[in-house]
Amino acid sequence: MATVAQTLPRPFSGLPWLRAFLQEELAPYPGRTAMVARMTLAATLIMIIGMTFRIPYTWQGAIYALIVSRENAQATLKSAATIFLVTGIGAIYFLTTIRLVINDPLLHFLWVIGTLFLAFYAVSALKDYTAAVAFVNLNALAVPLWDGHLPAEINVENTLWLCLAVLVAVVVTGAVELAFQRVRPGDEVILPIGDRLFAVTNLLTCYAEGRAVDPATQKQILRLETLGTSLLRRSLRRSNYSSEYSVEMGGVTALVGRLVDLAAALTHLEFEASGGDHKRLQYLASALASIRNELLNRKIPGPLQFNSDEESAGVPLLREIEHTVSLIPQAFASRHTPEYLSLVDDIPRPSLFVRDAFTNPDHLRFALKGCLAASICYVIYNATDWPGISTSVTTCLLTALSTIGSSHQKQLLRILGAAFGGFVLGMGSQIFILPYLDSIGGFALLVVAVTAFSAWFMTSSPRLSYFGVQIAVAFYLINVSEFKMQTSLEVGRDRVVGILLGLFAMWLIFDKLWGVPAARELKETFISNLRLLAQFAREPASKDLKTATGRRFALGETINTNLDKVRALADGVLLEFGHSRTEDLALRTLVRRAQPQMRVLFIMQIAEWKYRARLPGFELPEPIAVQQREFDDRLAESLEAIADRVEGRATGEQQTLQDVRTRLERTIQAYRPKGTSEGRFDALLLLGRKIESSILSLTNEI
Repeated sequence: MATVAQTLPRPFSGLPWLRAFLQEELAPYPGRTAMVARMTLAATLIMIIGMTFRIPYTWQGAIYALIVSRENAQATLKSAATIFLVTGIGAIYFLTTIRLVINDPLLHFLWVIGTLFLAFYAVSALKDYTAAVAFVNLNALAVPLWDGHLPAEINVENTLWLCLAVLVAVVVTGAVELAFQRVRPGDEVILPIGDRLFAVTNLLTCYAEGRAVDPATQKQILRLETLGTSLLRRSLRRSNYSSEYSVEMGGVTALVGRLVDLAAALTHLEFEASGGDHKRLQYLASALASIRNELLNRKIPGPLQFNSDEESAGVPLLREIEHTVSLIPQAFASRHTPEYLSLVDDIPRPSLFVRDAFTNPDHLRFALKGCLAASICYVIYNATDWPGISTSVTTCLLTALSTIGSSHQKQLLRILGAAFGGFVLGMGSQIFILPYLDSIGGFALLVVAVTAFSAWFMTSSPRLSYFGVQIAVAFYLINVSEFKMQTSLEVGRDRVVGILLGLFAMWLIFDKLWGVPAARELKETFISNLRLLAQFAREPASKDLKTATGRRFALGETINTNLDKVRALADGVLLEFGHSRTEDLALRTLVRRAQPQMRVLFIMQIAEWKYRARLPGFELPEPIAVQQREFDDRLAESLEAIADRVEGRATGEQQTLQDVRTRLERTIQAYRPKGTSEGRFDALLLLGRKIESSILSLTNEI
């Protein structure tokens, strides 16, 4: 008989827990060493060039080498060009606008506040992460630069040096990435998904054949569960996929992540499979192998149907695994119709900003919070006449790159990382290592060691990666910002104090004065997603196709972003303690189980929207269009009813979605001649059935 235990986080137990946690996070995995080597090589080369030719602001180039995205050769060149272009545009902005305010202290202060607000808004609203990195780095250096009491000519010269440092950084980083790209071709979205499917397939094959699970397979499953899908979703957001395919792969990513979680839970259970279970497991493993093969070959997986609707008495979670696997092909529901490829107007043009940049108030709130935190630091270091802690503003801006969807453990990791990188590595090297070095070669070895150490942490899961980022930032600010070995502890002290001040300001504004517990925000965002999906079901609200398409993409971008945000908030709930922890963990479990269903439902709604908008190839006769609108209105009501139940409100009796869907089918059957078939009608019927099934599953989860 199977024994099922609830898999809640293990309690903290001092050093044994910490040792196990670090072993789990710091264990090598395929590709990790190569990634760390690329990051370390690029950062070290930038440092050597900057120190040799005495190029100011070399430290920021080293930061670029660590945090700039790495996909394919095309993406690498695009990132390099974007960084330099954005830096050049920003430099022009500073040089043209500073002339208007440089002689008036009040206007200068307002200009600084406005510039900080613009920087934080860019972090949230820019679609290209690389562009956000470049703009933030520019502001982090230029604001303190133009705030100093130096002649304008020197400040202009320093601004131009800044552009040169950026050029060196992007050329070196791009060259290193291109050199490694020749020996590591592949897709950083599809291949990790394939690895996860392969690991789960091996696990299920072991169970199907009635043999013990291979220790290497079990270890890989547990490592993939720990790693999660955050890095994968980050790569997906930065990819150059079309909007439609990005949404679809987002659904696949969520489903595969859920599948890995279920497989990991299965390895902790003791059970004995029956003969029927062996057949189900074998068919499940074959289905996963087929899906993996089709994804790796850039094909669309075909629909899957599992015969049993009952949970196995011998193998726990088997029915849920089957259900999750059956949803993966549904992520491409719209592509199973022949009319899909006829759609041309549905593909948006490339844009610098996310589609909801000027409609989603969350971008404005984020900019206001970030601007307030940085402004507090700016006022403090000017009021105390302590320019050495101007790194506080830099820290606020750099921290903002990883604050969206942040939780308490991220702030803790930032503070610990800054303290370790600043006091232990930064000032420690000043005391014990730098006095014995007399060449750039020796200093380069120190940079290599610290960078590799930081990069190894950065390539951990999101539970630990921010620790590595802050180590590198703190060390570079102390030891790679001047053309000499820094022996004055006062400089290091000031910069570390500035870093801690910036982190404190971000924590104060984002987590305390203007923040909510992760569990509460998780619930609010989850409910908001349900209501946004209901709103999407009623689109298009405008008869103008251009306007309707714009609203559809803006609303879709908001939904997709919020679905990612929910996952990040769910991770944050684990680090919150209090009297409501049991309820919060139950909510987290509920939301994580419902997330894949919501993603698949969203994808199917995108496919159905084309019929409502009457795009070319998706036109419907008026009687069918009326019934479809009724079906979608009922769908919206069902989603709002689910949201009401999550909020604790009572819901009245409503007409079932099945009744409306049945009437839609009857209307379609009555309209077309008996015995005939037409692709668009069949596709609409299939979508209706799948949407009804998803709503039923989602309702049962709630």
